[in-house]
Amino acid sequence: MNTFTIIACVVLCTLALSADALNIEPRSSWGAVAARSPARISGAVDYVIIHHSDNPNGCSTSDQCKRMIKAIQTDHKGRRNFSDIGYNFIVAGDGKVYEGRGFGLQGSHAPNYNRNSIGIVFIGNFQGSAPSSQMLRNAKDLIALAQQRGYLKDNYTLLGHRQTKATACPGDALFNEIKTWPHWRQL
Repeated sequence: MNTFTIIACVVLCTLALSADALNIEPRSSWGAVAARSPARISGAVDYVIIHHSDNPNGCSTSDQCKRMIKAIQTDHKGRRNFSDIGYNFIVAGDGKVYEGRGFGLQGSHAPNYNRNSIGIVFIGNFQGSAPSSQMLRNAKDLIALAQQRGYLKDNYTLLGHRQTKATACPGDALFNEIKTWPHWRQL
């Protein structure tokens, strides 16, 4: 083997181990209420859509984060009349990833993309500053895990929510960050 092949193997193996090590907190951990009529998605999807929750202070403890996630679900099911929390996964400031709708279920996070995407929300407002390096790493690991498990196509497209509708979401700082990630595309 040449040096390039060895380096490539080390990088790919490290990414695979990192994604496998990602611990996703189940819906029960944050007190999720059952969804009304969840819609299944069959096969791998084409898009990952990144959001922010626009909570000014975000969260840094598990208790804070769980309360915020629960409040988002209550708002989505109540005021917005969604069948469940709109996002598939939540990346929180306590260093954890929480299951929203989860893999293989249609979200309510980006009109015209819900049937063919995974919606990931970062808890906080990321207009002026980007999420922590831990939050960014968790999101990248989650995306890798989705690919490994066959829920996301290898040639997927990464978008910020603002690319799917008129909104400031996911905030300028987070949007500028994801524009540097592999698979981000300008529409």
